Amino acid sequence: MFSLIGTLLIGLVVGFIARAIKPGNDSMGWIMTALLGVAGSFLASYVGVAMGWYQQGDAAGWIASILGSIVLLFIYGLIKKN
Repeated sequence: MFSLIGTLLIGLVVGFIARAIKPGNDSMGWIMTALLGVAGSFLASYVGVAMGWYQQGDAAGWIASILGSIVLLFIYGLIKKN
């Protein structure tokens, strides 16, 4: 239970950092920001395992999670624009 709450809180922080770094107006609520951060962490972990940077089951670091969130934020912006 606490790991899920911790994951969501870390996702929220990562999402806010990604939104602050990426230029442009990203109008979304804090729930979408948290989901973006959590998804960015999962994306960074998946890419890290595929590239051999992480072992299976390892969590991505903060920087990789933020970069994954920025990538997802760009994709979200492209989808929302259309």
